[in-house]
Amino acid sequence: MTRDTLALPRRAPEPGLEPSGSARAAVPGLAAVAGATALAFAVAHVVPALNAATVAVVLGALAANLGLHPPVLRPGTHVATTRLLRIAVVLLGLQLALPDLVHLGLGGLAVVLGTVAVTFTGTQLLGRALGLPPARSLLVATGFSICGASAIAAMREVAGGEEEDTAVAIALVTLCGSLAIVVLPALAGPLGLEPAAFGAWVGASVHDVGQAVATASRVDGALTTAVVVKLSRVVLLAPLVAAVALTRRTRRGAAAGGRRPPILPLFVVGFLAAIALRSAELVPDSALAVAAGAQHVLMVAALAGLGTGIDRRTLRATGGRTLGLGLASWLLVAATAYAGVRLFLA
Repeated sequence: MTRDTLALPRRAPEPGLEPSGSARAAVPGLAAVAGATALAFAVAHVVPALNAATVAVVLGALAANLGLHPPVLRPGTHVATTRLLRIAVVLLGLQLALPDLVHLGLGGLAVVLGTVAVTFTGTQLLGRALGLPPARSLLVATGFSICGASAIAAMREVAGGEEEDTAVAIALVTLCGSLAIVVLPALAGPLGLEPAAFGAWVGASVHDVGQAVATASRVDGALTTAVVVKLSRVVLLAPLVAAVALTRRTRRGAAAGGRRPPILPLFVVGFLAAIALRSAELVPDSALAVAAGAQHVLMVAALAGLGTGIDRRTLRATGGRTLGLGLASWLLVAATAYAGVRLFLA
């Protein structure tokens, strides 16, 4: 199948739409995404137990499966799931300052590397055992082992697969990350974790940065450690994408006419550049605060768009196995991180 530069399957032009996908054609869909984003934040404000990202995915999926995502909206939701998501990934880099990670220590580094390696490898093996498409298993593994939707977006171009593979993988990490906000703090006492150890467990096991902050904030004294450990996982995003891309380039290069995926998508290079700017202290604090807020809003908007790619017909065929993979990966990352904290940091 021929794929465009966004690594999504080409679709025939929808009736009444220009194939060029002009800015004007994207306006209705972007307006719908903006409305869904505002509604997601409003629901999360009224019901604090709900995460805006989770609500956004659900709203998008409901729109798609209730016939509320007509062709006129698709150019705009496509922009949200590609360009807005990529901008959010780049802005995420401004939250990372490499000098801050020296406080991690060798024990913390061992926890992070071990958790990422076991979760990334184990999830793909579980996906293979469940008979799921390799691209879907790779995307789920990336999201659970690194940083949720941002990591999935970075790996999407390398993984290939269908648009729904991306949407389902993001739905799973968003769901499990939201559950972690409620479940993990309740386990701190029974598992005998002091605040710093609990923060390390949260940072090493919760997917999205915002979800990790929300989870750690529920236990006094855990937040600082959680943020440092979590951001150290995020730093591994670019090396992981590059490693997978290099492996696939080698394999496909051996086949005549094999298309080699890029080593790093351009927006991942932008993510690294943003880390460099933050690490060099070239961005004022006021701009960092604005960028953090924009990153959050753009990510929720992108998730609303991605939710429209979740088709109940496909989920009916693989839904049980896909959900099983997500829950198994969540348990795997939580158990591995807990074992690492107990072994190296407790």
